[in-house]
Amino acid sequence: MNLKQQLLDFQPLNEEEAANVDAFLQFIEGFHENIWTRDNCVGHVTVSAWVTNPARDKVLMAYHKIYNSYAWLGGHADGERDLLWTAIKEAREESGIDNFRVVQPDFIDVCPLIVKPHLKRGVPVVSHLHFNLTYWLEAEEEETPRVAPMENLSVQWLPVKWLSNYISEEHMKPIYQRLIEKTS
Repeated sequence: MNLKQQLLDFQPLNEEEAANVDAFLQFIEGFHENIWTRDNCVGHVTVSAWVTNPARDKVLMAYHKIYNSYAWLGGHADGERDLLWTAIKEAREESGIDNFRVVQPDFIDVCPLIVKPHLKRGVPVVSHLHFNLTYWLEAEEEETPRVAPMENLSVQWLPVKWLSNYISEEHMKPIYQRLIEKTS
């Protein structure tokens, strides 16, 4: 099934998420195949992995260098069309954990994210949009996470009930709260 059809089939949680789906569909309509890589400096497809423990009382987060905050794991599609596979690959790369269980094979959240201008490895990156899809994965806490030095400073299992205390990006708190509601 193609991405457009998956978005049309997605059941939004609320009006905000329905608007997110509409924005994503308009992005696809406007840029067609030019959504898959960073060559599109207006925006591109990204994925995130919302990784919970089996008890679903903790979530695996990385302290990202760019955002100076704990954040979900994930990254750019970079031309890859199998977005679930990409979410798993990114989760492995950013956390050092190898074993994930897919809780749900379809994405559970749709959210365009504004990326502020920044430097990445000394190269300027202009402000752009990440049209992000989030996949729900599960891992055992016993598998020790490790830092990915090019990406993050720390990777930890954080308690869901105190998650907002670890997030310095205020605009991300409602998104994470929505994911907590969907995965509790």
